[in-house]
Amino acid sequence: MAKLVEPHGGKGLTCCLLEGAELEAEKKKAGGLKKLSISPRAKGDLIMMGIGGFSPLTGFMTKADWKSVCDNYLLADGTFWPIPVTLDASKEDADSINDGDEVALYDPEGDEIIATMKVTEKYEMTEDDKKYECEKVFMGEGTPTAEEFWKIAKDDHPGVQMVMDQNEFNLAGTVKVLTEAEYPTKYAGIYQRPAESRKTFEDKGWSEVAALQLRNPMHRSHEYLAKIAIEVCDGIFIHSLVGNLKPGDIPAEVRVKCISVLVDKYFIADNVVQGGYPLDMRYAGPREGLLHATFRQNYGCSRMIIGRDHAGVGDFYGMFEAQTIFDKIPTPSEAGKALLCTPLKIDWTFYCHKCDGMASLRTCPHGKEDRVLLSGTMLRKGLSEGVELPDHFGREEVLDILREYYASLTEKVEIKTHGAATGN
Repeated sequence: MAKLVEPHGGKGLTCCLLEGAELEAEKKKAGGLKKLSISPRAKGDLIMMGIGGFSPLTGFMTKADWKSVCDNYLLADGTFWPIPVTLDASKEDADSINDGDEVALYDPEGDEIIATMKVTEKYEMTEDDKKYECEKVFMGEGTPTAEEFWKIAKDDHPGVQMVMDQNEFNLAGTVKVLTEAEYPTKYAGIYQRPAESRKTFEDKGWSEVAALQLRNPMHRSHEYLAKIAIEVCDGIFIHSLVGNLKPGDIPAEVRVKCISVLVDKYFIADNVVQGGYPLDMRYAGPREGLLHATFRQNYGCSRMIIGRDHAGVGDFYGMFEAQTIFDKIPTPSEAGKALLCTPLKIDWTFYCHKCDGMASLRTCPHGKEDRVLLSGTMLRKGLSEGVELPDHFGREEVLDILREYYASLTEKVEIKTHGAATGN
């Protein structure tokens, strides 16, 4: 009988989402609690804790967890975890909350309470603390010194900007999640809980499942990566981010439509499952690649496709740094605490005219002039500027959807290119 990889942390799926009478009672109680406004990033993190996507996390990190994750890729209890999951609060709010207090975590954009939280710790995040987190989490081989990093990060790195803009304190504590917000209805049939994807994989008899992370429309390179994974695993989980992106990125509903038409026309349906998850991008490159593998393990995936410049932004990271980081992380010996979802490392892929098909640097002997270099950034830049894309850059059915989307925009956003996108 097929057996999927166990959820991360050794405790099964730790789900903080309430249901039934317990949910109704907590909603009633939440109405009388102090309300704290939360960021879109925290909203996504809460929903992932609610549905078990962030197992074994059941709340926002303590200072000991934060420091250990930054320094060692480990929670304070020794469980592997690659990126801080924290909740910021203003000094005014932090001063009004005591340890043991319960608060309601309120999403101002959706005008609803997402969760309640029992505060067990509050700790100051000075400018130096925020900078420390940024250097540990976001600084890669593309900017090997802190001086080089800060010259450009404060203006050009959305993840760094997100951390530096946070309030002066962090609050830690366990949460009770009250809602999955708009995701189940807005992305019906795509958005899934880990328990649902696991059941789908089990029903198919899969045990080795590869995840393909997508934040861009699926071009020919993505298609090729997915088909390589199908050859070596039981199936592919095409898992799209449906949370917030940076300006210029293509909305989730458009990307999902592109994936659907591609899967319908160019894949054997039995070998593919499409899903969506509610996080915002952190743009943390290699560390985010590790996070992607960590929560995909909870969704039932044993392999994580890691290609060129995974989760990168600009030229902050080495082209394959998100692959090599998997060889450097700690491997806790205690059962369940190590990362079990392993990388499926694939070289730069492209269409080669002389090979007359998709290829990679490991398989194609021809020169750069024979290759159509594929990247989501170049795809978005070309479409936003109305230029003709090279032959074999994408499937025409997908490009038609994207051209229609760009034609509908009343304001254009400048798309910046970088070395990993252009092949330089």
